[in-house]
Amino acid sequence: MATTLYSTPCRSLATSSSSSSSLQPCPLSSNLAYPQRVTFSQRFLASKVSLKSQPQPYQIPVHTQQPEGTVTAAVTPVENGTSHKQLKADLLSLKSPDESEDGFEKDENESSVSITVVGASGDLAKKKIFPALFALYYEDCLPKHFTIYGYARSKMTDAELRNMVSKTLTCRIDKRENCNEKMDQFLKRCFYHSGQYDSQENFAARDKKLKEHEGGRTSNRLFYLSIPPNIFIDAVKCASLSASSGNGWTRVIVEKPFGRDSESSAALTKSLKQYLTEDQIFRIDHYLGKELVENLSVLRFSNLIFEPLWSRQYIRNVQLIFSEDFGTEGRGGYFDHYGIIRDIMQNHLLQILALFAMETPVSLDAEDIRNEKVKVLRSMRPLRLEDVVIAALFIDNARWDGVPFLMKAGKALHNKRAEIRVQFRHVPGNLYNRNFGTDLDRATNELVIRVQPDEAIYLKINNKVPGLGMKLDRSNLNLHYAARYSKEIPDAYERLLLDAIEGERRLFIRSDELDAAWSLFTPVLKDLEEKKIIPEYYPYGSRGPVGAHYLAARHNVRWGDLGTDVDH
Repeated sequence: MATTLYSTPCRSLATSSSSSSSLQPCPLSSNLAYPQRVTFSQRFLASKVSLKSQPQPYQIPVHTQQPEGTVTAAVTPVENGTSHKQLKADLLSLKSPDESEDGFEKDENESSVSITVVGASGDLAKKKIFPALFALYYEDCLPKHFTIYGYARSKMTDAELRNMVSKTLTCRIDKRENCNEKMDQFLKRCFYHSGQYDSQENFAARDKKLKEHEGGRTSNRLFYLSIPPNIFIDAVKCASLSASSGNGWTRVIVEKPFGRDSESSAALTKSLKQYLTEDQIFRIDHYLGKELVENLSVLRFSNLIFEPLWSRQYIRNVQLIFSEDFGTEGRGGYFDHYGIIRDIMQNHLLQILALFAMETPVSLDAEDIRNEKVKVLRSMRPLRLEDVVIAALFIDNARWDGVPFLMKAGKALHNKRAEIRVQFRHVPGNLYNRNFGTDLDRATNELVIRVQPDEAIYLKINNKVPGLGMKLDRSNLNLHYAARYSKEIPDAYERLLLDAIEGERRLFIRSDELDAAWSLFTPVLKDLEEKKIIPEYYPYGSRGPVGAHYLAARHNVRWGDLGTDVDH
């Protein structure tokens, strides 16, 4: 009988020999009258202990496996009535000669995680990365031995970094116990190092500081590149050559944009791979860490009601909508160079589309999921100029042949939202057509997955209004997250940072996936730039360009977000 004795509220740390983590609770066996196998995580010694109730206590040899050999200890058996708490305490008290008094191995056999935020003085680091790391610390999701470092060109002391970071930290709305105490403890683990991004000498000094804090433990190092893309390679080169771990793992998180077309993206990947392997590169798209995006595969593959309907036989069109109610304030230069297609469509919305449309993966393993996403992307037609006011995409495979996937993304619009809308086909020979008149779209079933804000999943169905007559309306079967779940939804960066620390890659973008994504958009982007196509103007705060409606009409689609019905 397998018995697991150690877990945290975040993710199970006590696992079998498999490296995958579990989200299941870790039970404590209630029957201890016969042999047990107790398995600990790498933080503990792996032990096999035989416990039997005996009339009189006596000594039982215990063999404790370690890399260097086998150590024999002695254990006094327990009676049947011994409490779980006492048994756990006794087991955790077992120590080999190389174990310290706190129940862990000595420092040289432990591991540490050092997280270096490159570009620590920038907005992304202040507003997202440091707060996400604190949230993980508050939830006890970070390893025992972790240290956070800020690295940037700005001159700053440790105290000044901590003061800067402290202004952005908050505790969960639903969980504020010991908030100030936790903040103080977290800030004590934050340090700063000033240096140039292209200086191996500065990174070598960084390496020296890292080793001081690692204290002889196995060193695992994560570098988060929160810097402009034109200095990615310089920073990666210096980090790889001068500050890589000598006895653990080294991983690098790279922020978008990953180039601006197929050629520049391929060049960036080639340059990164001069210093890193593909497994060390974590290309982050924070939309993949959002709760409703991660729930896509759960919704589809664990509910029998949806999977049979997830194809051209029942789905008329799919809409991926992104809108913001503010303009390019403070980012005008960036948008002049990259634009909304590169910033939103080619990554955020295309990643969501790939997850939505992929075939069932062999397993939930990262590579199996990413393999299916690549297949979808390679099945899609490259965009043409006539497809762009809003992007219209088609997937040429058996499941989705002929189904338009419409993307709409813009700033300075009438509201802020990101959602997926799945409009189903009309019911053939619908007995109640006369109740809807000539506008059959009023009778269309629609599944809406609202990614942000105010997360929700709802299904629009036709329903009889109570009364003596036969009046129909459209009602929502609604899962409103704020009403259903009291727990605050974690920020996307929390999930992705934790995955990077644990080596979980399924929510990060692989290089061939990136190549396939750019191959769809590069031809139309070149056409737009070479022919100097002027985007259609629209008033600030409006619903967007009129041309969006003509493009939708061409594919016999009505935008779902323009209806008058209530969406929540």
